[in-house]
Amino acid sequence: MSLIARISRHFEDSAQLKLACVERMAGPIAQAVEVAVAALAADRKIMACGNGGSAADAQHLAAELVGRFERERPELAAIALTTDSSILTAVANDYGYDEVFARQVRALGQTGDVLVAISTSGDSPNVLAAARAAQSRSMPVIALTGKGGGKLGALMGAGDVHLCVPHERTMRIQEVHLLIVHCLCDGIDAALLGDA
Repeated sequence: MSLIARISRHFEDSAQLKLACVERMAGPIAQAVEVAVAALAADRKIMACGNGGSAADAQHLAAELVGRFERERPELAAIALTTDSSILTAVANDYGYDEVFARQVRALGQTGDVLVAISTSGDSPNVLAAARAAQSRSMPVIALTGKGGGKLGALMGAGDVHLCVPHERTMRIQEVHLLIVHCLCDGIDAALLGDA
């Protein structure tokens, strides 16, 4: 296969998956927007976590909320739990890597805050621990997963929202996760500012 053919196939596969997700995921994404807007309107915050590419998605979400998405608006309270290297390394060293997000959720999270927990497999131990910590604080969890949802999907309860990409390949799941992040940001802005 030529390099151009490989690249073309990536574009086609990505587009096909996104189109296949519309009917299945639009409703749950809208539900996630409503959960996030309710928290922000009540002066609560969005906390986000994940590993690797999912850490980048968590940071992307927080940046769009604290800064802006496509329109000027007041800053919104959001924290990526992936960015403080001193906390991450201290907690990992003293308590183990599984606790790097959960301890931050327990330290900073309040009832009514929202945790956006991102794991393509749904089985990341530190993301699972963060979700459990959020639930113990009566914080709704918005889980972004793939591959059937894994243990994180099974952990979701009433008031939580599970956004599971129906695919097995990590890069394809991450591509849809980024689109979900943009949908969340756009939906939040539309709810707070009206349709543009």
